[in-house]
Amino acid sequence: MPSPLHGPSIDHVELTVPDRPAAAAWYHEVLGLIPVHGTEHWALDARGPIMISGDGGRTCLALFTGPKPEGAQDGGFRRVAFAVSGTQFLAFVEYGRGLGLTPMKVQDHNISVSVYFEDPFGHLLEVTTYDHETARAALTRG
Repeated sequence: MPSPLHGPSIDHVELTVPDRPAAAAWYHEVLGLIPVHGTEHWALDARGPIMISGDGGRTCLALFTGPKPEGAQDGGFRRVAFAVSGTQFLAFVEYGRGLGLTPMKVQDHNISVSVYFEDPFGHLLEVTTYDHETARAALTRG
């Protein structure tokens, strides 16, 4: 029997971090993510998440307090990718390099261009754009 779901979107990705407010502040500074209105009460419980988003809550990161799960990068979770326009991509690459984000590896995927880096908690992140022609300029800027 086929799934009754057709084209589900991602609601949220859960990340464990040692300090939820510090993580939320980092994601705000680097990616512009802000707390999702109406979810603040979850963060009042130390076991609940701080929900942050860059698209009004359609897709969220749920920040939970705790150590990085053992083998998290080697197990199921690999990275979180954020989609942006080509112009935003170029601006972010320069911004990220200015902040000293590492490794800030820009890669051309022929139909898209991505930059890979880590948050301070060891989570792998990606900013990607499908505006290939505009974003290719990031490849020549080193």
